[in-house]
Formats: sequence, C-alpha cells, structure tokens
Amino acid sequence: MNKLSKTILPLSVGIIGILLLNSCAAGIPKGAIAVQNFDADKYLGKWYEIARLDFRFEKNLNNVTAQYSLKNNGHIKVDNQGYDYVKNKRKQSIGEARFRGAEDVGELKVSFFKPIWSGYNVIDIDENYQYALVVGDSLKNLWILSREKSVPEAIKQRFLQKAKSIGYQVDDLVWVKHD
Repeated sequence: MNKLSKTILPLSVGIIGILLLNSCAAGIPKGAIAVQNFDADKYLGKWYEIARLDFRFEKNLNNVTAQYSLKNNGHIKVDNQGYDYVKNKRKQSIGEARFRGAEDVGELKVSFFKPIWSGYNVIDIDENYQYALVVGDSLKNLWILSREKSVPEAIKQRFLQKAKSIGYQVDDLVWVKHD
C-alpha cells in the first residue's frame, strides 16, 4: 500500500463515521421549545397532515396520515401513509419514535431508516390533543397536524405565528389535500 492510500483510507473511514454519528443525533431548532407536560397516550392515534415543508420523502403526496401506536417495547410505532398523485399509488413508511429525555416533554426522535434518527418535536398542541405543531431538528421540517381533515383558522394562525417567530418560512408550506 502506498503512502497516499495509507492516509486516504483512514481519513475516509473517519469522515464516514463522523457523518454516521451526526445523522444519529436528533435535536430541536434554536428558539423552539417542546411541549411540557406532554401526554403520549393522548397523542397516540390517527392524525391528518394539514401542512408541511416539503421534502423528498413526501414529495407529491396528498391524503397524508400518521398513525401512532404503542409498541410492546414501550416505544411508539409510526405509520405514515399518503397518496402519490403523480405516480398514482399509495405510499407507506413505518418507523419508530422514542423520547429523547423525559417522557412528559414532547421532544422525541424518529427513525424510518435505522440507525438514522431525526428530531420530532411537538412544540404546540391544543389542550384536547386535536391539533399539533411539530418540527424536526432544523428549520427544514415542519408539520401541522389535526385529528380532522382541517384545522380551525384561529389554530392555523397560532401555529403559523409560532413557526414564523422561530424562523420557519411559512410561505413555503405545502397545504395537503384530503379527499
């Protein structure tokens, strides 16, 4: 092995390791605060995605829902489904969510491709757990969720104002259609 190979191989392995470890981390955007006194049992069940900042896994999806249920190991099963109106077919992605710390704080991490985890942070929710504002670990991921296929205007404006105050580009939201 020549001198260059002896240097490049360990350096490449090190960089890949750092990137992998970094992808396993999950956080919350600066300025966002997860819901305190969060009740996971109330959060479980079916949610309709009302709006999102688009990203490749949800590109061209309408009729998007998320079903959260408790697994035997105490973690949360995440079953996301939607209809790809370009490819004319349903898509489904099943993952797992875990609390990042205390189980009464809405700060979780979610994985659909282990060992890669992303932030899943509930930063606003109404007292009856009917409407939720969820963000990822950066300003690139945001979702407005509802137990129904719509959200009252007052809740919508509350969530948009909160997201905007943190730095989210709410004008870029995709408003999801539901049949």
